[in-house]
Amino acid sequence: MKKVQDPLLETIVCCLGQPVAGNPTQFMMERAFEEAALDWRYLTLEVCPKDLSAAIKGLRALGFKGGNLTIPHKVAAIEHLDELSEAAALMGAVNCINRDGGQLIGENTDGKGFIQSLRKVIDPQEKQVVLFGAGGAARAIAVELGLAKVAKITIVNRGQERGQKLVDLLNERVQVNADLVVLEGDHVLEGGTEIVINATSIGLGDETAHVPLDMASLTSEMVVADVIFNPPNTQLIRGARELGCTTLDGLGMLVNQGVIAFKIWTGIEPNAQVMREALEEYLEL
Repeated sequence: MKKVQDPLLETIVCCLGQPVAGNPTQFMMERAFEEAALDWRYLTLEVCPKDLSAAIKGLRALGFKGGNLTIPHKVAAIEHLDELSEAAALMGAVNCINRDGGQLIGENTDGKGFIQSLRKVIDPQEKQVVLFGAGGAARAIAVELGLAKVAKITIVNRGQERGQKLVDLLNERVQVNADLVVLEGDHVLEGGTEIVINATSIGLGDETAHVPLDMASLTSEMVVADVIFNPPNTQLIRGARELGCTTLDGLGMLVNQGVIAFKIWTGIEPNAQVMREALEEYLEL
């Protein structure tokens, strides 16, 4: 009897991480697969930390094309992979896995998705950037900004230790000029600032939450971005828009992350507009 290979074994990607109330990425990716006439599936799978090694072995054994990783697996997964991209190695975190033959390659699309959004409104090269936060999203964005050759990054963070670690990484390994401001009240932007980014969780699920920024120090020439996608119209974005700033909401970053991952897995450029519309539908915007 002729052995029939299940075609889905090579056309499944998955998200390994904490349980969530639904998954906007799954909704977005499956809509993109449908639009591209690909018989692919995107699965959301809850994996406890103690089971991560077994889960990645399962991904290998079943021939999954790849996957995404969420908190708390972005760092722990590295030891189970065969290779890392330059950006993922610098960040020390992975959120995307691609199977290339028998190899599992770790990538980080967090910062790349942001940079793609940013470049639609401004070229970051040689620009002065202020970045709020020093966690996973901030680290990914800061590294990609450094690789994009910004002039300087000022990290604004409540904690000294984590903030200094990120600044040291940027100065020593990414070789971009960076310094740290430890927050005491609202941060006042210095003259010459061109790009302001909130890469903290402030505003997630709360459109009234205040990023510790002195809004009076914004000028209409600045670009103001927020990584929060739900709600996309955060207090920071609303306030900056009222002052005449160019603004970027978190939906663009999430869509572009999906676009990059889609192309990594399939080799096909997806329809980004369809993906954004899917997210807006999911979030009932």
